[in-house]
Amino acid sequence: MRYHNVYVESFACTLPDEVVTSDEIEARLAPLYRRLRLPEGRLELMTGIRERRFWPRGMRPSEQSVASGERALQAAGIDRREIGALVHASVCRDFLEPATACTVHRRLGLPAECLVYDVSNACLGLLNGMLQIAGLIELGQIRAGLVVGSECGRFLVESTIEELNARQTLTRDDVKLAVASLTIGSGSAAVLLTHRDFARAGHRLLGGAAGADTAASELCHGGAEAAAGLGAKLLMQTDSEAMLHAGVALARRVFPRFLEEVGWSGRGPDKTFCHQIGAAHRKLMFQGLELDTAIDYSTVEWLGNTGSVALPTAAALGIERGHVAPGDRVALLGIGSGINVLMLGLEWGKP
Repeated sequence: MRYHNVYVESFACTLPDEVVTSDEIEARLAPLYRRLRLPEGRLELMTGIRERRFWPRGMRPSEQSVASGERALQAAGIDRREIGALVHASVCRDFLEPATACTVHRRLGLPAECLVYDVSNACLGLLNGMLQIAGLIELGQIRAGLVVGSECGRFLVESTIEELNARQTLTRDDVKLAVASLTIGSGSAAVLLTHRDFARAGHRLLGGAAGADTAASELCHGGAEAAAGLGAKLLMQTDSEAMLHAGVALARRVFPRFLEEVGWSGRGPDKTFCHQIGAAHRKLMFQGLELDTAIDYSTVEWLGNTGSVALPTAAALGIERGHVAPGDRVALLGIGSGINVLMLGLEWGKP
């Protein structure tokens, strides 16, 4: 996929105030740790995550999506009446219906002519939303569009802790399937895209490449009962090691095609922003793609895995802190359960 008329005007994010360390989570898992004689510090050692953040209890995703969307609009300096599409793209949403995007649209005061809907694709949701908006812009159907999302990790983490302590028959192997659930954090992000004739920032979206390995779709799954209204708990099981290797293998297959699509063959990106899963994943992926981790901006150590908003949050923070410079080739490297891979390339312009 290639674009000629699409620019990214702004990345924005909103972070929770409440910090929960991996040590605190292990303290709450004391009954399980004593019974299975698990060593303290195991969670941070396995994942590289020392802390994550949670929203206040009862907060709806739309509340923070509005905040992030407002920040993206303000950063871009674009009249909100120009927004032709709003996509809410996180796993978490206010209701099964109507679309959470409806609440965000109303509270942001966007025009009635604006397309308004939700998209969900695990950790790739916001990147998929960027693609849909980019397609509308490239076709000349809209001049600008906004993708937003907010993930609320508290419920999954606390449900997992409760379940692990309650089930007396669990083995160490069973616990491994729950480790990924304990890495989840909360966050919110937004990305604003425009047509080239309307762009101010000059960050051109060149295009990208995608790939799927749905034979591995059972390696990570969760929330089936909660989504269907069959239970109050939200639980997830992940074969982290198998998921790690399958995801990196798929990324290695997609990466050469991505470089060709965006015209970077033989050069590669100057800077990257990736989905934030864990230290082992980051190390193995960069080894597999033959890239130096020095070109990446990492947030997983202090934000954990914030799902669909992890990559755009890393981009928002990295850009704010000077990780990219005019002229940089910037790669957005997304991997999500399913397994899906989506890679987008940006030609970074002047502020």
